Amino acid sequence: MTALEVIQRGSEFLARKGLDSPRLQVELLLAHVWQMPRMKLYLNFDRTLTEVELEALRCFVKRRGEREPLQHILGSASFCGIEILVNRDVLVPRPETELLAERASRFLATLQPASCPAQPTTVLDFGTGSGCIAIMLAVKSPTAHVRALDISEPALKVARQNAECRQVADRIQFYHGDGFAALPDDLRFDLIVSNPPYILTGEIKKLQTEVRDYDPHVALDGGADGLEVYRRLSGEARSWLKPEGRLMVELGDGQRAAVNDLFTGAGWTVEGVERDDNGHERILIARAGV
Repeated sequence: MTALEVIQRGSEFLARKGLDSPRLQVELLLAHVWQMPRMKLYLNFDRTLTEVELEALRCFVKRRGEREPLQHILGSASFCGIEILVNRDVLVPRPETELLAERASRFLATLQPASCPAQPTTVLDFGTGSGCIAIMLAVKSPTAHVRALDISEPALKVARQNAECRQVADRIQFYHGDGFAALPDDLRFDLIVSNPPYILTGEIKKLQTEVRDYDPHVALDGGADGLEVYRRLSGEARSWLKPEGRLMVELGDGQRAAVNDLFTGAGWTVEGVERDDNGHERILIARAGV
């Protein structure tokens, strides 16, 4: 069978399974089998697959039809233009989190303009998971000193692999533990950034299969009201920030008011909330004190 024929058949199969953009997904899977950029497929539509290639593609398409995340099958996901290794131990990076990372990067740039080198900036990625935010900030802000913290040792293993792949492992220190207690007491940060677990415990069973059955629940479960980690951050993070430091957190849908109240009630000044491409209030930015 030619590439075009298998793309058409695979697309029809995934469409029957109810997946969005079925042709795109099959093209990505075939590009993975052939180890080439997807756009190069268009120059190879008449190329015939070998039996080994065809069997590999059939296996991949079947797995996708069973709702295994595409990124798990491919072994990686794109995050702010950076390829990030993913598996069942880490969340698949979402576009909303790219907004958080980009906003954090812009803030770091204001602290250290390229034309005026200063003391290295310090960043904490609280709940780093795959390391996607920490790595993006290390790549975009070459003078930043980045710390990355997570409660999951398997997740940190993936994050370390990603840092090595992106050649920033020497600029990111990883810490394993449950919150700030895992950090050295003398650390202070210009920026604390976090995409915390914020799904209500009772809502996890209602999530789409790709998330419910494949993402680690420790990275999803925000407690009975989804606010557990926000409470910890609002209550504990101030003492870890430098005087002019900022905290930036990703929000779940509809959580803006509750999270805002937690931070203002703990003495923070909420400087703003930014919306994602769908108009949802997604990033909360706060500084300690008034």
